[in-house]
Amino acid sequence: MAGGAPPAFLAEVEKRVDELVRAAAAFCVDGTTRQGEGPNGGFAHVPGGFFNYLIVPRHERLYIMQVTFL
Repeated sequence: MAGGAPPAFLAEVEKRVDELVRAAAAFCVDGTTRQGEGPNGGFAHVPGGFFNYLIVPRHERLYIMQVTFL
């Protein structure tokens, strides 16, 4: 999905994803029973580009939809 991007950029993406996962876990303690509003996702900017992500609490997952290296 992010083929050709420099390793340093991908490391920044991974670091930011880890932060987002921890924040989502704190917001949704038990995602499998979660109903109603919650964190949805968005765009996260990192040095060298950005990525688009989607948080699905019931799946207990953060999906990366697109990675853009500038």
